[in-house]
Amino acid sequence: MQIVRRMLSVDWILIAAVMPILAVGLVTMESFGGGPDYYLTRQLLWIIIALGIFFVSSAVDWRFLKNGALLMGLFSLIAVVLTTLFMLAHTVRGVQSWLSFGGVSLQPVDFAKLILILVLAKYFSRRHIEIANIRHILISGLYAFIIFVLVFLQPDFGSAMIIFALWLGMTAVSGISFKHLGVVFLVGALAFGVAWNGVLKPYQKERVLSFLNPLSDIRGAGYNAYQSTIAVGSGMLIGKGVGFGTQSRLKFLPEYQTDFVFAAFAEEWGFIGVLILFFLFGVIVWRIVRIARVSASNFETLYALGFALLLMSHFAIHVGMNIGVLPVTGLPLPFMSYGGSHLVTEFFGLGILMSFRRYARAYHRDDVHNEFLGM
Repeated sequence: MQIVRRMLSVDWILIAAVMPILAVGLVTMESFGGGPDYYLTRQLLWIIIALGIFFVSSAVDWRFLKNGALLMGLFSLIAVVLTTLFMLAHTVRGVQSWLSFGGVSLQPVDFAKLILILVLAKYFSRRHIEIANIRHILISGLYAFIIFVLVFLQPDFGSAMIIFALWLGMTAVSGISFKHLGVVFLVGALAFGVAWNGVLKPYQKERVLSFLNPLSDIRGAGYNAYQSTIAVGSGMLIGKGVGFGTQSRLKFLPEYQTDFVFAAFAEEWGFIGVLILFFLFGVIVWRIVRIARVSASNFETLYALGFALLLMSHFAIHVGMNIGVLPVTGLPLPFMSYGGSHLVTEFFGLGILMSFRRYARAYHRDDVHNEFLGM
């Protein structure tokens, strides 16, 4: 009976939307360098591990995460781990953010994002009555700022953007006064203006401008973004077909299994394939938001919304940098890019969500069961 109940807690519609994304990720990266099927084989292993973690974590009762002392302990631990990266981590593509254990590399910032969501969910859920007070913007911002700085200094600009997006999004949905939030942004804009006019040197300003508009220097910093936009555009309506994407196969498109997997996919599958991919991600976000709506308490609701924000911000920034409208930041596409750290984190986060779904509000629980049973 317990096994049946735990199986009922899994949102199979959400999982049905995730599986095709995993599959097209494998197909897109097939035979991408490093020997025959190198990325395909390794990614398939990570998918098996991540799915195992998902089903185990979905069977656990994670409501003990409401314990504030425990969350502060996890927050302190991840802050220490991020700090030690400056001493122990090896540099990959100019970013010092990877820890290696026996040939397996992990990126702690992926787990830091999940912990930050839990911490902010706990903080805002306890203060929903007095949430309009500006001090809650400042205190919650301090939690995010600590992680933000440690990530920014690696320097992992993409993950730093995600940290900021998580804080901003969860602050907005928690009921914070937008007037107070506007004051904070105004102070930040004034500080940036002072730094731009009186602190930054000309070469530093040039780097910032190149980062914000990479296509302005297609022979230098904007080369990757330029090749990515060519790949996306060349896919046209129905794509060139699997295995016939010239930009990626001829090595014009860099990091086509990770940072630019969307461009490689769009070249081979075309506009129709991109629409299907957008639809699948839309289903995933819809199901997560639906879980948030029926959650047992504010903590579970805010966690679900925070996790939806995590996936949406990753998706939006990855696609944006692949089509040349956002800076190239090196963020993976959820469930699709090559790599174990982000995949394990995503499925672990989904497992926690499924556990919370099992304890949905009583008057919605029958709807959850009937949906699974087709009633």
